[in-house]
Amino acid sequence: MTQPAQPPRIQVLLADDQPLLRTGFRMVLGAEPDLDVVGEAGDGVEAVELTRRLLPSVVLMDVRMPRLDGVAATRAIVAAGLPTRVLVLTTFDLDEYVVGALRAGASGFLSKDVPAEDLIAAIRTVAAGEAVVTPRILRRLLDQFADRLPEPGVDPRSPLTVLTDREQEVLTLMARGRSNGEIARELFVSETTVKTHVGHVLTKLGLRDRVQAVILAYETGLIRPRA
Repeated sequence: MTQPAQPPRIQVLLADDQPLLRTGFRMVLGAEPDLDVVGEAGDGVEAVELTRRLLPSVVLMDVRMPRLDGVAATRAIVAAGLPTRVLVLTTFDLDEYVVGALRAGASGFLSKDVPAEDLIAAIRTVAAGEAVVTPRILRRLLDQFADRLPEPGVDPRSPLTVLTDREQEVLTLMARGRSNGEIARELFVSETTVKTHVGHVLTKLGLRDRVQAVILAYETGLIRPRA
């Protein structure tokens, strides 16, 4: 009898300038059967170099590091077209860095004090090509920049004009933190249909994932914080 194929292992690179934190992350992730910590970086430059060399599935990236911060390191990794996703770790006092990292192409972000099970789930989600959006934190971040955002309504020059009305509806609900299942129930369609609309939104807007789609929805004024 043939053995069932094992799911591919997820290789993780830890990038944080605090050795004790890296040790803690290594212990937590090392206990998981599908996760391998393949390297550690103590600064942003080393994180980029090791990512280029090791090609991990996911980089767990701190935002404040010496030599090169996590935002610049994320931008370099994404710009290089490497088959690696970046998951940013942050504290609430670093909100601006997180927004910068998301714009640079990070696939999501978590607070450093997130429960271990949430961290593990996020790594698996990001490795699978999805994005991790934490609505509560995302809304808090965008609230801080509300004064910089345009007035609601899609300007004729907005990139959102390429979307259909239904696709704009889906994007609006995504920006409000709704899951695909919640969007499906609200629009009275199937979850498969919602996934199709999400895919069309990302393709038409040339976006990497739904994190970037949410930020674009706010930047273009489609939705405003606390809307």
